[in-house]
Amino acid sequence: MTDDRGGEAPDDFELVIVSYRSRPQVEQLLAGLDPDLPVAVVDNAGGQDGVLDLVERRPAGRGLDGGGNGFAHAANLGALSSPYPVVVFLNPDARPTMEVLTSIVDDVRDDPGLASSAATPTGGDGRPELGVGGWEPSVPRALAHAVALHKLAPRAGLFARPEPHEQLEVDWTTGACMAVRTETFRALGGFDESYYVYNEDVSFGRTVRGHGLRQRLRTDLLVPHASGGSGAPSLEMMRLRGASMARYVRAGRGPAASRVISSALAAGYLVRVVEQRALRNPGRAAEHMSYVRGVMTGRAWVAGREVTAGG
Repeated sequence: MTDDRGGEAPDDFELVIVSYRSRPQVEQLLAGLDPDLPVAVVDNAGGQDGVLDLVERRPAGRGLDGGGNGFAHAANLGALSSPYPVVVFLNPDARPTMEVLTSIVDDVRDDPGLASSAATPTGGDGRPELGVGGWEPSVPRALAHAVALHKLAPRAGLFARPEPHEQLEVDWTTGACMAVRTETFRALGGFDESYYVYNEDVSFGRTVRGHGLRQRLRTDLLVPHASGGSGAPSLEMMRLRGASMARYVRAGRGPAASRVISSALAAGYLVRVVEQRALRNPGRAAEHMSYVRGVMTGRAWVAGREVTAGG
């Protein structure tokens, strides 16, 4: 097969895309890529939008039913069933070029010590997004994020927002556009499926480091990203984001530190609630309040079903 540059298109990797009511985004994404590129789409919406019909029309496309059991489960389903040596996790609203895809694939194929290589998603303003990667949550980092110190000292908080081409070592990277060797991903146990969505990437980073491997964030490879192209309601997702963080720090930091981290984050977002209300932005204030409820209770629901455990 050939790519849009007139050369031989790669056939040694497969895209894995998790979709939740994201057919328009998936359709736009696939329209910009080589029609013969192997693609696995895992549908987490129970066939509501016909996204599997779309991918199964491709010569090397395959569709899987994720069962609505969260991103980590669906991503594992796609990656661990792949017959290709490398898979690239890709968000439906990401728009990488073939050059970006082949570059991150070459990274993991050529370096056995590299568990993954990720491109850097950018927002509508063309700047790298906050949270393209980050560092292991700790009390100092949580406090820095709570008081927005990361805006002045970008490496002090929880989440990275690098400049293009900035050399940056992070503890984890987002899976919005991330290549992994299938064999390595399987050996590491894949993503932790106890996380419905959010923090499975942070947890994967901890597993990678525990096995003496590395992750690479390619700040020279920028990928336009709509950031939130699924059909999930924002209030549900913000509460789930907070609950997932609370669950992660409980698992890794112990009761005392996890309480301090969760309380610091809750206090910081309560300040943001007040700010947004003062700015007459009730929608944004409600999102921040949902995060507070999630991080303090460790509980969240999707479509009326609880998908996290409190405690």
